[in-house]
Amino acid sequence: MAGLIKREDIDEVRQRTDIKEVVDGYVTLKGAGLGTFKGLCPFHDERSPSFTVRPQVGRYHCFGCGEDGDAISFVQKMDHSSFHEAVEKLAARIGYELRYEDGGTGPNREEVGKRQRLLDAHKIADEFFRAQLLTAGAAEGRNFLHGRGFDRTAAEQFGVGYAPQSWDSLLKHLRGRGFTDAELKLTGMFSEGNRGIYDRFRGRLIWPIRDIAGDTIGFGARKLYEDDQGPKYLNTPETVLYKKSQVLYGIDLAKRNIAKDRQLVVVEGYTDVMACHLAGVGTAVATCGTAFGTDHIKIARRLLSDDGTGGEVIFTFDGDAAGQKAALRAFEEDQRFVAQTYVAVEPSGADPCDLRQLKGDAAVRDLIGTRRPLFEFAIRASLKRHNLDTVEGRVAALRESAPVVAQIRDSGIRPAYVRELAGWLGMPIEEVSRAVGLAAKRAASGAAGTAGTAGTAGAPAAGQGTTPGQAGQPAAAPPSAAPIAFMRPDPRDPIAAMERQALEVVIQNPAVLGGEAALSGGAWERFEACHFVTPAYSAVHTAVRAAGLAHAGDPVAWVEGIRREVPEPLQGLVSELAVVPLPASTPEALQRYCRDILARLFELQITRVKADKMGQLQRLDASAQPEEFQRLNRELMQLEMQRRALRMDS
Repeated sequence: MAGLIKREDIDEVRQRTDIKEVVDGYVTLKGAGLGTFKGLCPFHDERSPSFTVRPQVGRYHCFGCGEDGDAISFVQKMDHSSFHEAVEKLAARIGYELRYEDGGTGPNREEVGKRQRLLDAHKIADEFFRAQLLTAGAAEGRNFLHGRGFDRTAAEQFGVGYAPQSWDSLLKHLRGRGFTDAELKLTGMFSEGNRGIYDRFRGRLIWPIRDIAGDTIGFGARKLYEDDQGPKYLNTPETVLYKKSQVLYGIDLAKRNIAKDRQLVVVEGYTDVMACHLAGVGTAVATCGTAFGTDHIKIARRLLSDDGTGGEVIFTFDGDAAGQKAALRAFEEDQRFVAQTYVAVEPSGADPCDLRQLKGDAAVRDLIGTRRPLFEFAIRASLKRHNLDTVEGRVAALRESAPVVAQIRDSGIRPAYVRELAGWLGMPIEEVSRAVGLAAKRAASGAAGTAGTAGTAGAPAAGQGTTPGQAGQPAAAPPSAAPIAFMRPDPRDPIAAMERQALEVVIQNPAVLGGEAALSGGAWERFEACHFVTPAYSAVHTAVRAAGLAHAGDPVAWVEGIRREVPEPLQGLVSELAVVPLPASTPEALQRYCRDILARLFELQITRVKADKMGQLQRLDASAQPEEFQRLNRELMQLEMQRRALRMDS
């Protein structure tokens, strides 16, 4: 049996190991006084560096969470290894030969810990795949790399390999190196069938996925042959070593540059990482089959030393809808960073690999150089979903973009984006500033509402609205089969309150739209022409129009007809609008109230149309288009006359 490591050897390893060099492999350290270095603690999430290392005494201590120790305990915790394994790793690092009690020579291969056995298997598999890329059978893999601008040197730099088409090439190789099937099942490199285990990766190009310390912990495999029925990319499944939410491909190669340049570039694939590094963007990494999430952010923040003194995270995405969606998902995580976050989108939709092939290395560097703040990208993406030539579109766009601006942490940047947003919308700064302030208060108080469904009587979610970007549009189901989530309209919003009151009146007293009780001048036609900007109420308004007045004389049929026309999540809202008490104690008072509410609604619509016309008039060159100028003036006068008549009628 192997003996214990001699006590004096443990002390010697501890004495000879430079703890700063060890910690530097995981955490970016900065000088913090004579002989002291600080960084973000790897054992808990923090924004201000409190993890302190003193190389002179070989110790570290976190003043935030209280973790402390020496180089051995640090490796134990970071690698989840045993004390013996940590000592052996550090001894190998400094080239020190350990001695063992009772004449032992240390643990043999069968006695090492499970983690080290898995690492050994991955290291051998990595070497196997790389060697296979040079064989005749890997011609298709080499052609793939060449077709994307990667030569043999590039393949060697990134450790690219090839998995033979055989079902058991790797299996035989690792068995021959002393690994048991029980051990191999734990690696994720093999699948299991009725006849036992077989190679998971066959006839594919292979990329080794390494942790921040440079140990191979998994693989990514790209399909090469048409008869391969598997997915385009096949990764190692979750194992003891490989947790995709905690892995960034290329982090082992990029970590030094990330720390030096205070920059992290997130791309979408293995070849994009290769293209970036070869083009001179050595800070590029990629996620492995998952979105950039919380655990990735922890890795990034530690490398960037994300302490508020600078640094940037740049996301590159395709210019298509999927790429924009991915960018906005990244934006949702932005608040976890102190570093500034940016997005770089190639207008043609080319990813860094394609861009390098088409236009060369400089184009890749230029793509990163032309990055835009992620806040700006998110705001402009929301504005694109609205028609900014109409008041309704601008109001809806403001409602959607104000919460985005409200999320900006930097108190110096937020007012600047308020001004930018006002310019993009063509709205007064004061109005935009109020909207952003209100959005910030809602977020702070948790009053913004949450996504949900309705349909249950009295359920709070019954009045939730359509997704952003559908304001003022019919609440038709989107092309996808996924149900629409509706946001509860904010009762403090005066426009939303006005629209709700009008719907309450129309649903409960449709006679106000026709017959003796109606306002003069075609009330139904005016109501049909109204534009509701609150998403949920817009959907109900559309349903009322679709139901028509045919059943208005039968309250049950009338309400049920409207319920049938709205999306299912809004049926509860229709019921709510139909039963809420109206503020009137007599029939006469009720009629006056209903007429007054509709008059206010119609006046609001006239005001909006006037604003549109005024905007058109202001943008018009009267000398160049005199007839158009006169027409708009006439229409403005007619609208004002309608508004005055409406006030007199009500």
